[in-house]
Amino acid sequence: MNLRVTTATVPDVEKAVHWGRAVSSALAPVEVVPLADGPFDGRLDSHRLGSLRVSTLEADATRLSRTPGLIARTPEAEAQVAVGIQVSGRAVLTQDGRRAEMAAGDLVLYDLGRPYSVDYPQRFRSHVFHLPHRLLGVPEAEIRRVTGYAVTSQESLGAVLLPFLDTLADAAPGYPPAVGDLLAGSVADLVVTLVAELAGRPAAAPDEASAHLVRSVREHVDRRLGDPGLTPQSIADAHRISVRYLHRLFEGEGVTVGRLIQRRRLEECARELDRRGRTAPTVSAVAQRWGFVNPAHFSRAFRAAYGTSPREWRARRAGAA
Repeated sequence: MNLRVTTATVPDVEKAVHWGRAVSSALAPVEVVPLADGPFDGRLDSHRLGSLRVSTLEADATRLSRTPGLIARTPEAEAQVAVGIQVSGRAVLTQDGRRAEMAAGDLVLYDLGRPYSVDYPQRFRSHVFHLPHRLLGVPEAEIRRVTGYAVTSQESLGAVLLPFLDTLADAAPGYPPAVGDLLAGSVADLVVTLVAELAGRPAAAPDEASAHLVRSVREHVDRRLGDPGLTPQSIADAHRISVRYLHRLFEGEGVTVGRLIQRRRLEECARELDRRGRTAPTVSAVAQRWGFVNPAHFSRAFRAAYGTSPREWRARRAGAA
């Protein structure tokens, strides 16, 4: 979902509410309180790059608050980590008992799953990058340790991150999906390194986040093997990534996502067909239970994998017993 909002054509009495709703839709539900007199003016541009959401906020002095009540209203929401970059103006972010004061050119890391507030005492412009916590492969306790610390462009990682993210935000609308996926992975790796530096530990391997996501996909496949609707597209949607990025993740796994689904289904079918006794299910029941809706396709796939038909497999196992 791409979103572009301005208060220019909204009645003065509705401007702050209109902008607040847009911010809540693009980022996460927040309370917006203007801090200046007169009509409120605000703009928002938000774009999706694979699993990464890039938003640019520009507005008059205001306070954004993510309260416990707002968090409790969406308990099913996926855990998200955010990196905020102050482009112009000043900001003060408070989270986990820490207070980060940011001038233009500074950045801060915060967690959308816990209460926070950001005060912008004057007109400001900032970039915000949201990405799922699961992509980082970093324990929640470690994220909690590093939120609420301002990082300046003079610091080692800040000198690398700030210009890269600033350029990425400005150019986000023009990237094709394939490039967006690659950039999202790069941002995840950089955020992992940022967390490591702030936490004072060695940085994780560059592919740690990808390995974590591959494990998550494999677990998802095992949980939903019996669902005929389990496809690369449904898996990508569940993990909020593109199908292209999903396939790229599995390039080093020696199996495509489609083949992984079929292989795991056949393994479970073969295991169940080994069962003996009066209560042993029929071959067609086994196939349907593990997501095969076409008996002929199941029979062909089973023979290709095991060199025999499902019925012959069951008969041989029973004879061996």
